[in-house]
Amino acid sequence: MARAKLKNSPSESNSHVKTVPPGTTEDVHGVSPLLPSRRMGSMGSDVGQRPHAEDFSVDSSFSQVQVEFYVNENTFKERLKLFFIKNQRSSLRIRLFNFSLKLLTCLLYIVRVLLDNPEEGIGCWECEKQNYTAFNQSTNINWSHIFWVDRKTPLWAVQVSIALISFLETMLLTYLSYKGNIWEQIFRISFVLEMINTVPFIITIFWPPLRNLFIPVFLNCWLAKYALENMINDLHRAIQRTQSAMFNQVLILICTLLCLVFTGTCGIQHLERAGEKLSLFKSFYFCIVTFSTVGYGDVTPKIWPSQLLVVIMICVALVVLPLQFEELVYLWMERQKSGGNYSRHRAQTEKHVVLCVSSLKIDLLMDFLNEFYAHPRLQDYYVVILCPTEMDIQVRRVLQIPLWSQRVIYLQGSALKDQDLMRAKMDNGEACFILSSRNEVDRTAADHQTILRAWAVKDFAPNCPLYVQILKPENKFHVKFADHVVCEEECKYAMLALNCVCPATSTLITLLVHTSRGQEGQESPEQWQRMYGRCSGNEVYHIRMGDSKFFMEYEGKSFTYAAFHAHKKYGVCLIGIRREENKSILLNPGPRHIMAASDTCFYINITKEENSAFIFKQEEKQKKKGFAGRGSYDGPSRLPVHSIIASMGTVAMDLQNTECRPANSSKLALPAENGSGTRRPSIAPVLELADTSSLLPCDLLSDQSEDEMTQSDEEGSAVVEYVKGYPPNSPYIGSSPTLCHLLPEKAPFCCLRLDKGCKHNSFEDAKAYGFKNKLIIVSAETAGNGLYNFIVPLRAYYRSRKELNPIVLLLDNKPEHHFLEAICCFPMVYYMEGTIDNLDSLLQCGIIYADNLVVVDKESTMSAEEDYMADAKTIVNVQTMFRLFPSLSIITELTHPSNMRFMQFRAKDSYSLALSKLEKRERENGSNLAFMFRLPFAAGRVFSISMLDTLLYQSFVKDYMITITRLLLGLDTTPGSGYLCAMKITEDDLWIRTYGRLFQKLCSSSAEIPIGIYRTESHMFATSEPHDIRAQDCEDTKDVKEHWGIKTSHHRNSCSSDQSEHPLLRRKSMQWARRLSRKGNKHSSKTAEWISQQRLSLYRRSERQELSELVKNRMKHLGLPTTGYDEMNDHQNTLSYVLINPPPDTRLELNDIVYLIRSDPLAHVANDGHSRKSSCSNKLGSSNPETRDETQL
Repeated sequence: MARAKLKNSPSESNSHVKTVPPGTTEDVHGVSPLLPSRRMGSMGSDVGQRPHAEDFSVDSSFSQVQVEFYVNENTFKERLKLFFIKNQRSSLRIRLFNFSLKLLTCLLYIVRVLLDNPEEGIGCWECEKQNYTAFNQSTNINWSHIFWVDRKTPLWAVQVSIALISFLETMLLTYLSYKGNIWEQIFRISFVLEMINTVPFIITIFWPPLRNLFIPVFLNCWLAKYALENMINDLHRAIQRTQSAMFNQVLILICTLLCLVFTGTCGIQHLERAGEKLSLFKSFYFCIVTFSTVGYGDVTPKIWPSQLLVVIMICVALVVLPLQFEELVYLWMERQKSGGNYSRHRAQTEKHVVLCVSSLKIDLLMDFLNEFYAHPRLQDYYVVILCPTEMDIQVRRVLQIPLWSQRVIYLQGSALKDQDLMRAKMDNGEACFILSSRNEVDRTAADHQTILRAWAVKDFAPNCPLYVQILKPENKFHVKFADHVVCEEECKYAMLALNCVCPATSTLITLLVHTSRGQEGQESPEQWQRMYGRCSGNEVYHIRMGDSKFFMEYEGKSFTYAAFHAHKKYGVCLIGIRREENKSILLNPGPRHIMAASDTCFYINITKEENSAFIFKQEEKQKKKGFAGRGSYDGPSRLPVHSIIASMGTVAMDLQNTECRPANSSKLALPAENGSGTRRPSIAPVLELADTSSLLPCDLLSDQSEDEMTQSDEEGSAVVEYVKGYPPNSPYIGSSPTLCHLLPEKAPFCCLRLDKGCKHNSFEDAKAYGFKNKLIIVSAETAGNGLYNFIVPLRAYYRSRKELNPIVLLLDNKPEHHFLEAICCFPMVYYMEGTIDNLDSLLQCGIIYADNLVVVDKESTMSAEEDYMADAKTIVNVQTMFRLFPSLSIITELTHPSNMRFMQFRAKDSYSLALSKLEKRERENGSNLAFMFRLPFAAGRVFSISMLDTLLYQSFVKDYMITITRLLLGLDTTPGSGYLCAMKITEDDLWIRTYGRLFQKLCSSSAEIPIGIYRTESHMFATSEPHDIRAQDCEDTKDVKEHWGIKTSHHRNSCSSDQSEHPLLRRKSMQWARRLSRKGNKHSSKTAEWISQQRLSLYRRSERQELSELVKNRMKHLGLPTTGYDEMNDHQNTLSYVLINPPPDTRLELNDIVYLIRSDPLAHVANDGHSRKSSCSNKLGSSNPETRDETQL
């Protein structure tokens, strides 16, 4: 019918469509009903398709057909197979029933043995019984005792019923599992045992005399073992349990042992019926003694069949049991590697956190454990480590220590697998820490792995708090959903940048984010080590103001007033607050902020307030004395309450001398004298509420504009006016917008190249630019996006224009276009291609005009075979520059903190050896900051970004630490929040005398909060070699040095350094030179004398002079003037360290650098009127300009 309709269709009568052969038509109608219309459409035109559709809709044969799927499973056999084999739950029930039947048959066999009494007669059922004859060694074996037993009729009926059921079940399962090979089914051990134990019972139904025939029913124990294994496997499949191999193997081993003992017991008992009749208990005793290889010999088989059975059982045990034990040991070792599971019961009753890492190193593990368990409330937490690699040997050794073995669980697995996350009980975890592998050569790939781990954990356990460490800033937005994120390169470059303007910022931040009790170095004979170690115990804490004894009394007072008086009374440093209605943390919000009871206060102290005790006796005594006398700080172990007020001196109310001083002024001018010329200088008090007429509302904006307007006339024409604004191009998503100094127009890319001129300028070296300020040089491998965070803090709006240092990027590889687009808007930012191991590159980029050289760790060195060798190239290059340019401040970033001991290495320096012993002693005492006494770290010349890992760990207890750190580093700029800066104590500032008085002076004049001191002291580093250089030796070479143009004043330590480097060689060479000069002919020519003097000077010149000559020769070769290098002095005989929140009676010393948190200049600009700004500007104009000076950093 379909073929006829197709032939008569209008589409064919028009002869526009090709005729379809009959075979093709049949093929079309043979497929699914949806296909004909599609295929017809491809064969005919639009006109021809419509009649076809009408024909198909009319014809009933093309109506919709219901299709049934999986019809092959509807057969009776498939349904039985589905019920008995495929379906997990039903097959589990069948196996459980089968296991019960086998156990029941074994139990019935024991009952039959206990009821059997051979003395009543032996023989077939309803036959004449034979009398029982005792065993005699001389007689033959009576086999009737073995073949026939006494089986009661009820017992026989039960056993036959069970045998019949087992036989039918076995035949059914054999039929369902048949796959074409019948012999494979028949010769299976389980099938053979089933036939042995069931067929004889079925035969006894039809032949009654065989009812007393012995049937080895005890062999059903092996079938029960087989059924139990299958049942456990089905159970694990049903409950989706995957980590069950260990359990299965232990179960199999136990079942094998039980089956061997049960088989031997029953077999020997039955065979010994023909010998010495043994009970079941004696047979069991014999098997245990035999299999345990004890062999007392009090019970032994007497006839050869039972003896043969013992031999067979021992052989089976020797073959089967070792195989089982081998499999068990292998699984145990694998489980030890993978770590097993974290128990669900423990996860529900105890608290735990999960640490996800790519590879676990011992340094990373110990940093995490020491910092995590440093907090008292975390002592009961478990740490579950989830790592895809096998446990390291050192890690395994550490985790076996009882201190950690009870609290740390290592699981080998991947965070991308739900099974491994289930093993770690991630959904019950209190937190998940995901750390990146910074030792990877490709850090972007390491970030990608971290991102996938974070996504997997968030997908599996959405309620588990995430703490993520990311390496590259451009990847940060992928893990924006995490509760806490630390970007390594952001923090690293911002910290390096602040190190250039606020010395040792890296040391300050590192000490703040480490948990310490301040007990480091307290047993040292060095005063600076005791004070430095005590102050290192200061950390950031928080408390609600209404609940605080420190700050409760200052409710309704200004923030500055509360900060000063809390420091004066308790020695705590209040640095910031957080409003209850506003979740933003504000560092030093300024005197206009009024403290409320609901505010959360953030302060720096040795310990938190809850762990502090308050003693007011000494203070009350001093109050009675009328503030007479000067207190002294008893020691580092007591809270300096009693000495603060006495150290402040006389407080005078000189309100008439209060003036509007620029916020970036560093010289603290003496107050004007009031009549008496002998009166001790006084400091204005800190007011409870802000005095708008005395405080400086114009802040830095007007000050900077004044700086720009008061420049000399001769440079005014050449000055390029800078503008303040937000950088137009950010190199990555997620960078915090910061108001910066910008160029009015973007600089062309050609002008950013320092060492090559272009059509806009012809300068080819740093000297030609004529920079007013010292350079900051950054050496990096590539121009990554993290370098953007190095530039932004140095170009922030709150830095005076006169303070801006030129920045030169010394890059191994050429920067990409998008990076140049991001930095071309900043003033005085340049780049050049070169490396720090090339002296010419260093000289061309202006290293002799630089104050700071920043050396960033290179990614390519991460491929070192030994992990700790990744810093080798950086360390050696920095050591070379340390010798070539001794006065240059070199700030280095290393991968491993332990390598800091090689920075500025002096092999024969006994003081460095003493510091090394101190570090080892502190590490033995359990200190987390054992490396803090290394001089380069204490001075802020070196740090490792891995030290900031503790910032992420500490955020679990202090969720505000990342925010505060980013505010201090300038990575985030919250409106109303202050910023970190520094001021230098000069001779004009020493009248303040103590840190407490400085606190008052800063709070009362500019509302700045000091948080610490960077102190530099002179120190003579004695070497282990004796210094026997005579003064006459130096005098002998004076004329020679003058002849070579070497200024001895710039090398005051050259003589001592010569002998300390190679004392024996130098001493012999000088003696030889003297003898040579004395033996020479007095009448020799002037040429010979000049040659001898020249030779003598070559022998006597120091290593320092050789390096100086090398540098000067290269500078001359490059066409650079050498005058700048001659001015570089050697400042190696000093040591510097950081004092965080020192006691108020700490004496200020010359050249101390004080860390300040300065209030935000833009915090109240929008609220202040024009009249206030004009009044401040008038006050500034009327004040004596000589009393003000710019911040000396």
